[in-house]
Amino acid sequence: MQIITKIGRQKNNQQRYNIYLNEQYAFAVDEGTLINFGLQKGKVLEQMEIDEIQYEDEIAKVFNKALNFLSFQMRSEHEVKTKLLQAGHGEAVVQEAIHKLTRLGFLNDESYSKALLETRKRTAKKGPAAIRQDLMKKGIDKNLQQQVLATFNHDEQLKLAMELAEKAVRSNGNKTPTQVKQKIQDILLRKGYSYSIVSEILEQITLERHEDEWAVLIESQGDKIWRKYASKLTGFELHQKVKQALYQKGFPIEKINEYIEQKEQKQNE
Repeated sequence: MQIITKIGRQKNNQQRYNIYLNEQYAFAVDEGTLINFGLQKGKVLEQMEIDEIQYEDEIAKVFNKALNFLSFQMRSEHEVKTKLLQAGHGEAVVQEAIHKLTRLGFLNDESYSKALLETRKRTAKKGPAAIRQDLMKKGIDKNLQQQVLATFNHDEQLKLAMELAEKAVRSNGNKTPTQVKQKIQDILLRKGYSYSIVSEILEQITLERHEDEWAVLIESQGDKIWRKYASKLTGFELHQKVKQALYQKGFPIEKINEYIEQKEQKQNE
């Protein structure tokens, strides 16, 4: 039989109390555990009850640690559980703390997933596939992933994808329409948009170059290609390699022929 002979508040943590049994320090509990078990001086405790108190107090400590972790930003259940297990807490205690957090509304994977979806759309203009990857990394259930992503409708995807495409057009004025379209496709696929969305965007984007723009573009890109092959080829072979490279970059064949003729004229001068 063990009797509580003293209860003292800890100096460094006013929310925790040291429990003394039979004049000897036995264990510490937080204020909630103290109240829940009605711990007071003179109370008699059996060993089974002591074990229960300590177990509940461990849950309370893990719960409070999780609350602190959640205070910085929203987290998924998987993130919180992983963090607590990595801190060395037992699986059973962590699971009990998770249940309590969920019951009290501090953890809600559905709310978290919806918030993550909106954040990724707003800050990064990500598409469904990329956001699905983010949800998977956070340990969100597949059915919940599907449910949340279903709210990301086609029109909204098209709107965000178009904003990305228009930005790509503005920042790639030194490229041919073919190169710009390839850049748009690469960006949108990397951002997690489907091929069907990419196709719709490319159909809607109009890219044109004026005569003077073509001249600047082909001189800039053509001269680099010319120097690359001129070090090892001459004559017909050089011209064919340059033509092929420029055609692949989207230059019209007539512009390519004009460029080659100009290069030949300069060489013959």
